Amino acid sequence: MHMEISRSSSYSPVFHFRVSSPSISVYVLLLLGFSAVLFLFSQRQISEVDDKVLFSETRPAILEEQLWDSSSAHGFHPCVKPTRKYEATHTWDRYITVKSNGGLNQMRTGICDMVAVARIMNATLVIPQLDRRSFWQDSSTFADIFDEPYFIQSLQGDVRIVRQLPKELESAPRARKHFTSWASASYYEDLSQRIWKDYQVIHVPKSDSRLANNDLPIDIQKLRCRALYKALQFSSPIEELGKKLVERLRSHGRYIALHLRYEKDMLSFTGCTYGLNEAETEELRIMRENTNHWKMKKINSTEQRNEGFCPLTPKEVGIFLQSLGYPSSTWIYMASGEIFGGQTYLEDLRFRFPNLVFKDTIATSEELNIFASHATQSAALDYMISVESDVFVPSYSGNMARAVEGQRRFLGHRTTISPDRKGLVVLFDKIDNGELQEGPKLTELITQMHKFRRGAPRKRYGSLPGMKGRNRLRTEESFYENPFPECICGNKNSVNNI
Repeated sequence: MHMEISRSSSYSPVFHFRVSSPSISVYVLLLLGFSAVLFLFSQRQISEVDDKVLFSETRPAILEEQLWDSSSAHGFHPCVKPTRKYEATHTWDRYITVKSNGGLNQMRTGICDMVAVARIMNATLVIPQLDRRSFWQDSSTFADIFDEPYFIQSLQGDVRIVRQLPKELESAPRARKHFTSWASASYYEDLSQRIWKDYQVIHVPKSDSRLANNDLPIDIQKLRCRALYKALQFSSPIEELGKKLVERLRSHGRYIALHLRYEKDMLSFTGCTYGLNEAETEELRIMRENTNHWKMKKINSTEQRNEGFCPLTPKEVGIFLQSLGYPSSTWIYMASGEIFGGQTYLEDLRFRFPNLVFKDTIATSEELNIFASHATQSAALDYMISVESDVFVPSYSGNMARAVEGQRRFLGHRTTISPDRKGLVVLFDKIDNGELQEGPKLTELITQMHKFRRGAPRKRYGSLPGMKGRNRLRTEESFYENPFPECICGNKNSVNNI
């Protein structure tokens, strides 16, 4: 082969080749050989970085959509209108007063149960008083948290609701009645026939879990949904700021709401001390000993964790979300109270997901001032942001987690990923023992483990096998966690596929 170099009018050299024909086959073979080596080398490089592919910002678009997709809701929609047999309420001259107990969501569901109870007992409901003696020590009134006029007006065709007792009944004798937990409609119908003969006012000191999850008349179940999802709206200050915060989060794209129940009261109540030092463990034990209404005092932390009864730690949540494929650029809103141990225990999660934000990160101090010292109102903001999130992830199945999941199902089965804590603990322990590493294998295991834990349509779970008597009611899935099928309807094909 001979090569000549000549100049064109430009500065770039032009090469003219004269190639002898016998040389062509040699060069073709060399080119093919070089290409083969290059291909094998590139495959090796791909294999070496495979551990990081799922965590990179260049994941395939199909995987990106799978992370956020809620298309499983197709064919289902809310259905809360009463049946044709449902009659308008009457003006009953007998009253139920209520003291709602617990935190925000325990009170919310309890209030809606009392709406249904008042309907069954043919009574007028007085606006409930809220719990001011719980762990939160919040002095908020009903009107501080909820839109009271709207609540009364929205349910006027179902139950008569008044702000207070008539003056002539303020000093009247009241029947103080602790309603049975998870009671049937017949329980209240029988009680109604007896108690109204002697009293005009009943006082109920506890409102949570007063109605059964299942086997209630369809119109009572639909009323519970209308009360919770339609009538019981938050007050204007909460609604307005909640919507602003959702808009600010959405300005960065899609976001995850993480309900990280790694707070002092939860860890103390559950006896979960994994990863804590001796001083922190003792602090939680003392709190549990000094809280009179917590019945369990001596708890084996290891057994609790192995059975999946402990909230995931912040580090475990980080591993979990990263293994599912969420990129480090994902915005995560922390729908939580004060994290036990402070920033120390958040370091690993924040390292994996730097865009980890709290209320005080996305709201100004002036905006949050009106909610200072009112934990229940602050929790309402967390609730709103969680319901509107693209993905909701609770680290523990408490009252808020159940309520948010239920409303997200009601609104179209929005993606809610419920961690299999018992299964995850096995994997996390293997990582700690050096038997498993973060990477493709862990990703495959965690993804498969949660394939059917993303909030897709399904029927409500019944009681656990072997449970008898009233104990079985305690193990049923809450109606408010999954109001299907009473309040969520679908076409014939979608329902048959469940």
